[in-house]
Amino acid sequence: MRILVTGTAGFIGSELAIRLLERGETVVGIDNHNDYYDPVIKEARLARHADHPRYTHLRIDLADRAAIESAFATHRPDRVVNLAAQAGVRYSIDNPLAYINSNIVGFAHILEGCRHHGVDHLVYASSSSVYGGNTTMPFSVHHNVDHPLSLYAASKKSNELMAHTYSHLYGLPTSGLRFFTVYGPWGRPDMALFKFTKAIISGEKLQIFNYGRHRRDFTYIDDIVEGVIRVLDRPAPPNAEWTGAAPDPGSSNAPWRVYNIGNNNPVELMDYIAALEQALGKTAQVELLPLQQGDVPNTYADVSDLVEQFHYKPSTTIEQGISRFVDWYRSYFDGTA
Repeated sequence: MRILVTGTAGFIGSELAIRLLERGETVVGIDNHNDYYDPVIKEARLARHADHPRYTHLRIDLADRAAIESAFATHRPDRVVNLAAQAGVRYSIDNPLAYINSNIVGFAHILEGCRHHGVDHLVYASSSSVYGGNTTMPFSVHHNVDHPLSLYAASKKSNELMAHTYSHLYGLPTSGLRFFTVYGPWGRPDMALFKFTKAIISGEKLQIFNYGRHRRDFTYIDDIVEGVIRVLDRPAPPNAEWTGAAPDPGSSNAPWRVYNIGNNNPVELMDYIAALEQALGKTAQVELLPLQQGDVPNTYADVSDLVEQFHYKPSTTIEQGISRFVDWYRSYFDGTA
């Protein structure tokens, strides 16, 4: 197949492109290489697969309607995975329009490309952030998610709604994947694991919000990519039992689905830090601070739909994943970070 993947200089997109190329697919990648975080690591990720004979890279922005239209018309993908987005909960508090332009306007351009060029399945990144003010655990795709706590979360919920209208009106199969705190080698420098590792190595204090009482369903990158591929391989089907009298928020009578991809095993933040200390062989200095605006205290993924429909459940332990990250970090920075 010819698969269009957006965000291929990003953390998840780059890993996905490599996996798809390894199994023989042709991949067209899109990334705008913005400077939300240091673009150097984006170039380094991309360099791992940029020269592959079945890979084409386009440095364009999702908000550039003409460029996206041209990409679809030129490359005519069979399937699309949209991972490009303006990320970050805290950044969205001060820079809301960045999320409108990329996550909503840009996603609309992807939907239009799929609609007009006969794409047979669109898989797109949503987020555990959509659960917002929900407190019933574990978070289930069959729960309502109408109370986002950040514009980032609202933009991801909007993506799910926009995708549903295209599935309903145009018969486009769409699958939204709610990722739960992805971590691992080649990760994002703005994420906690990267920041914590750098601080511990340099002897700086870690700023720990919510006084360390966060619980997160940390999910290792390889588990995320395996889940994306399994969902991509099976276009979303309609739910024949769906009814408007008792609507299921996770499915539809249109070919539309949403799934959680999480480890189904939330970990206390302080236990996460303890695993990092063990891998580094060094003790962290910590500064405990209140919960930050926009943050969700706990996340916990119900992945039963993923297990039942795709016979798959993420399985990498925190100790395994953090150890692999630390090995990569030391290798990438040659021990100088």
